[in-house]
Amino acid sequence: MDYRYHQISNTIARKALIEIEKDRGQLEPRLKKRADEYAIEILGWKGFSPWLHTYSALARDFKEGWIPDNYYGRVVIQQIQGSYGQISFLKPLSNKLLNKKVCPEVASFINGFWFDHNLRPIKNTQVYDVIFKNTNQVICKLDQSYQGRGIFRIEKEDFNLEQIEKKGNCVIQKFIEQHPIFDELISEAVATIRITTVIDSKNEISVRACYLRLGRINDTHVKSTNHIRVPLDIQNGKLYNVGYLSNWKSINHHPDSKARFNHITIPNYQDCVSLVLNLHKEMPMVQSIGWDLSVDKDSTPVLMEWNGYSNDIKFSEAIQGPCFKDLGWEKFSLKK
Repeated sequence: MDYRYHQISNTIARKALIEIEKDRGQLEPRLKKRADEYAIEILGWKGFSPWLHTYSALARDFKEGWIPDNYYGRVVIQQIQGSYGQISFLKPLSNKLLNKKVCPEVASFINGFWFDHNLRPIKNTQVYDVIFKNTNQVICKLDQSYQGRGIFRIEKEDFNLEQIEKKGNCVIQKFIEQHPIFDELISEAVATIRITTVIDSKNEISVRACYLRLGRINDTHVKSTNHIRVPLDIQNGKLYNVGYLSNWKSINHHPDSKARFNHITIPNYQDCVSLVLNLHKEMPMVQSIGWDLSVDKDSTPVLMEWNGYSNDIKFSEAIQGPCFKDLGWEKFSLKK
C-alpha cells in the first residue's frame, strides 16, 4: 500500500513539474541535484525528491526545510495526527468535537437515523421541515468527503429523503451566502479560505499557510479537479497578484469572470484567524489541521469543515514554504 501511495503521489508531482516547466522554464540541473541530495541525506529516501523538484521549479530555488507531500502523508502524519486526526472524517460531529457551533449544520443522517443540529433524534416526517425551515437550498456532505467529492447541493423542490439516505452517513448544512467581495471573483460556488494551523513543541498554535480556493463557472461548489488557488498574505489576508489553475499554471485573474486578484483582501480576516486558532485549542492532540472557511454576506467567518488527517500542504509548501521548518518534521524518518 505504501508503494502504491508513493507511486501515485510522485506521478502527480511529475505531472505538475511538466506543467510548471511549460510556464516557467526547465528546472535547473543544480536545483534538481540539490533536491535529490536533500531527499536522500535528510529525509532518507530518493523517492521523496519528486515533490522537491516541483517546489524548486515553481520557486526557481531550493529551500531547506521543505516537506514533500508523500513524506508528509506517510511519515509526518503518523507522528502528529494518527488515528485522532481521522475523526474529522465524521462530519456531523464537528460542532460537538470543537465545542462550538461554528459549522452551519441543520441536520445529520447517521447509521439509519436522522438528527437535528444538536444531534437529537428526529422522525423522518420532520426532516423536510427541519432542513428547510429557514432556507431553500442546502449542502449535503458525506462522511469522508474530500477535495469536493461527496458534496451535493440540494434545492428545496428537489428534496428526496430516500435518495439522501442511500448515499450514507452525512451532514446537511445551510447554504452559505458569501461576502459580495467573493462574488466579484466568481459567484456560482462559495469561495473557500484554507488556513493551516499547527501546534509546536511548546504547545503554541500558529497559522502557517493560507490560500483562497475558487470554483469555476457552473460549479455548485469548489472542486480540487478544477479549482483556482490564490495564496494570500497570512499577516493581513491580502491576495497575491498571481493564482494557479489546478494544473499549476499561473494566472493573474479568474479565467471565467476575468476579475483580477491583486485588489482583494479577505473581509474580516483577523476574525477568521482568531476563530481557527481558538478551535485548534479544542483538538490539541491533532498537531496540524487544515480549516476550510468562508465569510458570509454579514462578514461573519463560517467554518465549512476541518481536515485533521492528510490535510493538503503541497500547494502552500510550493508557494509559501517552507512553512514548517522549525518543527523538526524532517527528523521523523530517523525514528523508524
